[in-house]
Amino acid sequence: MSDMNALLEPGMIVRHPDRPDWGDGQVQSNIGGKITVMFRDAGKVVIDGSRVELVPIF
Repeated sequence: MSDMNALLEPGMIVRHPDRPDWGDGQVQSNIGGKITVMFRDAGKVVIDGSRVELVPIF
């Protein structure tokens, strides 16, 4: 894993690389590697940033 997750900030739009069915998500918080994301089709999910590298959407 790279440190891309460390750059994620609240308000950024991301996708989960293994769950495209969740749709785009908005980062709510990124604290100590735990990233809380509100996904369009999955609701609020807490991601372990050491295990999953979220994909930023620009």
